[in-house]
Amino acid sequence: MFGGFNMFPDIPRPFNTQYKCFSVSMLPGNERHDVERGGKIIMPPSALDQLTRLNIVYPMLFKLTNKKTNRITHCGVLEFVADEGKVYLPYWMMHNLLLEEGDYLQIESVSLPVATFSRFQPQSEDFLDITNPKAVLENGLRSFACLTTGDVIAIKYNQRIYELCVLETKPGPAVSIIECDMNVEFAPPVGYKEPERQQKPEEQMSVDPAELMPEPSGFVAFRGQGNRLDGKKKKDASSSSDAPIKVAYQRGVPDYNYKIGTLRFLRNSRPPSKENKEPVEEFKAFTGEGFSLRKSKAKK
Repeated sequence: MFGGFNMFPDIPRPFNTQYKCFSVSMLPGNERHDVERGGKIIMPPSALDQLTRLNIVYPMLFKLTNKKTNRITHCGVLEFVADEGKVYLPYWMMHNLLLEEGDYLQIESVSLPVATFSRFQPQSEDFLDITNPKAVLENGLRSFACLTTGDVIAIKYNQRIYELCVLETKPGPAVSIIECDMNVEFAPPVGYKEPERQQKPEEQMSVDPAELMPEPSGFVAFRGQGNRLDGKKKKDASSSSDAPIKVAYQRGVPDYNYKIGTLRFLRNSRPPSKENKEPVEEFKAFTGEGFSLRKSKAKK
């Protein structure tokens, strides 16, 4: 009666197998540049049969471990066409794991959180020459299934390979980037130095700013004339009283008398000295000479 009822649902069991690893260049047949550019591996057909029986959660993501060096990374799978007992990896992935051709590699199925943030550091200053680096990175990451903090991934653009170090990933050290909305930031490239800003020497003003200040209006302290009690005049009274009073220059003081729509041109003009002035005669009415239009007749 209970034949069709399962009280204990099947719990997915992890896939954990050891293979000999080789670079993609060792794969028989035509060259597979698509594998070299991305972050996915090629596994044997028996791995697919075993993964199907274990009810693995899709997408299939794997944890790769080099037990000799304890180096770890994560990847996806592209195809199941490798020879039995072998897996083929991109060269940059073997370089990160410190693997040689034919070394044993532990592969374990994992489930990773979806990425929300990642920060990359270009390994060369040439990456700054790219016009839109975020678009290039987005296009290159389409061949990747996941990212691991500390890996140095390789992206090909305009027949050149650019290496980027994954400095940070959120919400964890290893994340899945399949169908995700991820924010991306770039750190300064390795060896990059910001150009030093040369400070221009301050130019000395040819005109004293105090001379451009308007003359003080209203009450000005200590501007009056002094008188002696004995009635005598001071010798330096004329020189001290005639000297113009300058207002101390204050930078940034607004002109409260400014009217919108007007321009004021300030010029360094000095009033002419009084010593060079010629004496001007006062005007007096009817003091000129008269002339007659008729010629006077000569007396006989």
